[in-house]
Amino acid sequence: MPYWLHIVLWVLAIYIVISVLLFYLQDYFLFKPEKLPKDFQFLYENQVVEEYNLEARDGAIINGLHFKTKNPKGVVLYLKGNSKSIKGWGKFAVDFTRLGYDVIMVDYRGFGKSIGKRSQKNIKHDLQYVYNKIRERVQEKYIILYGRSLGSGFATKLASMNHPKLLILDAPYYSLTKVTGRYMPFMPLSVILKYPMPTFKWLQYVNCPVHIIHGTNDKLIPFKSSVKLSQIKPNLTRLYPIIGGGHKNLNTFEAYHEVMEQIITENKKHIDLSTTSIGVKHSSKK
Repeated sequence: MPYWLHIVLWVLAIYIVISVLLFYLQDYFLFKPEKLPKDFQFLYENQVVEEYNLEARDGAIINGLHFKTKNPKGVVLYLKGNSKSIKGWGKFAVDFTRLGYDVIMVDYRGFGKSIGKRSQKNIKHDLQYVYNKIRERVQEKYIILYGRSLGSGFATKLASMNHPKLLILDAPYYSLTKVTGRYMPFMPLSVILKYPMPTFKWLQYVNCPVHIIHGTNDKLIPFKSSVKLSQIKPNLTRLYPIIGGGHKNLNTFEAYHEVMEQIITENKKHIDLSTTSIGVKHSSKK
């Protein structure tokens, strides 16, 4: 056997082994769950919260929290990122309860107190089940979907299949395949990735207003991914850059909270376009 062919076969064998390992170990790399004991008590200062458990069709248990306000204007279904559990994420509910909205947060399978075999399909079914439960008590015109990082894809999928009031995406990815491809450009991720999460495809079927918030200094999910997403349904979408914001610190920026209040309260100023230059075209030299 020629020496060069021997080298090629060895490289091919290593490539295949790495691909197989990535296929079976990708959950370990993608998800950073925090597991909680069944008797763990959720406590938050100045928040009224109720814990609940829902049983999925395959017997999995989905644990969640309901942050309550007096005379709520609606409800926000908050889909969190890929780390920890709702124990830590719960402190962000105040950004919505202070504006008069109830908040529902859930832990994905394997996170917190939630149990069950995790897959993209199962998580989508779980979240639709949660959405259906909310819809039994609240009209869809009062439901806001909020997706943070990993949750942005699932929130977009839910919005594409339902009719919520708003879809808010916080640091969303174009697709999870694109994000992971930045770190493993030579691997066949389109084949082996069990969580491709094609947000860009699902967004095409969303018919409610879409608000995208993204830090311009996000190193994990580049700001340009939100720029691309905002161009899919431009008539329904508005992009809010948080100048200097990273991936995990947007809540530390005053601009983020100003944007959230503007979106949630729908505090928009009407502009009489007939008094503007909207119809004026620059002349071109011939």
